[in-house]
Amino acid sequence: MALVVQKYGGTSVGTVQKIKNVAKRVAKSREAGNDVVVVISAMAGETDRLINMAKQISEMPDDREMDLLLSSGERVSSALLAIALKAGGYPARAFTGRQAGFITNGVHTKARIKKIEAQKIHEALREGEIVVVAGFQGIDELSHDVTTLGRGGSDTTAVALAAALKADVCEIYTDVEGVYTADPRIVPHAKKLDLICFEEMMEMASAGAKVLQVRSVEIGMKYGIPIHVRSTFTEKEGTMVVPFSQEMEAVVVSGVTHDKNQAKITVMGVPDRPGVAKALFMPIADAAINVDMIIQNVSQDGLTDISFTIARTDLPKAIEVAKGVMSALGAKGFTTNADIAKVSIVGVGMRSHPGVASKMFETLANEGINILMISTSEIKVSCIIESKYTELAVRALHDAFVKQGEESEESQ
Repeated sequence: MALVVQKYGGTSVGTVQKIKNVAKRVAKSREAGNDVVVVISAMAGETDRLINMAKQISEMPDDREMDLLLSSGERVSSALLAIALKAGGYPARAFTGRQAGFITNGVHTKARIKKIEAQKIHEALREGEIVVVAGFQGIDELSHDVTTLGRGGSDTTAVALAAALKADVCEIYTDVEGVYTADPRIVPHAKKLDLICFEEMMEMASAGAKVLQVRSVEIGMKYGIPIHVRSTFTEKEGTMVVPFSQEMEAVVVSGVTHDKNQAKITVMGVPDRPGVAKALFMPIADAAINVDMIIQNVSQDGLTDISFTIARTDLPKAIEVAKGVMSALGAKGFTTNADIAKVSIVGVGMRSHPGVASKMFETLANEGINILMISTSEIKVSCIIESKYTELAVRALHDAFVKQGEESEESQ
């Protein structure tokens, strides 16, 4: 008997009929002799509906109240799934994040898991029940307020729970059949990957791939939890996220990703002296805003410009922070640009293949695409470009790296 943690995304439970279908799939795993814990997302569109209602009342609704509001979506779908399982004759019990023992820090809308006190889940499993957990949520250890883990947080709930329970596998069910070399909606000939290593998946997730939340991959890698990304709507095998193996170095670039949820802020005329970057970025960190790329221009007449990128959804909050620190910085002002996107190439093979970055820049230049910012790691190169060129850039880079790589392998 194996212990399996399954996670179903919003499109998988988007209607009552789909919830009934998910119940059948869960029951099938149970009938195969497995203990099953299911993590569930809100029904498709529900989180956006709740956000829109809140913003009809306030342009910047309070984060604490938003967590309480948004957590309701997952509670509804988890209860409905438990009802469907019981109606089919399978003992089941639904838990909120709090009941499941998810203890977090107090950062509302982007909380991080501190520990999981899973005694109630163990008890339910011993009693032969299928456990259904509302994803995306927990409880602040100090205030006991409801917290949420950010967009895609149900992935993190599932993998963290698999680690806490020492599960044999964590299955992530979604509306695609696995991890692809690019978004199939943009690149129709994109290829599904059978295997991808944790390092590549983490970089792809951080670069905009929507299949898994980056924090879920971090947890999977840290605790050695195999993650199987597969479709709710077929029986096909998906993509296994596994530890790195030497055979993976044969592929230079495994995938091309994009992220349109990007915005750039440029703080102009900042005195070029020690402590200025700290004065700017500490308040941004205190506001729980993640900064991606940072560029500081060469100083002229003792003044410099600092540009950085954040998630577009954080832009209103970041603008308020920037306004608050302008006088402390002695800056002349700031500008924002929300009409940008990030395109990235990812592959562990890049470690041992020189010239990858220059080929990426050449490919974009040949398409007339200007690069606004650049960021690199050992296995990733990311460029900020104008948003209108996103699809063109993804197709061009996929042809230059992934498609050509496949053709060269076939010719050998």
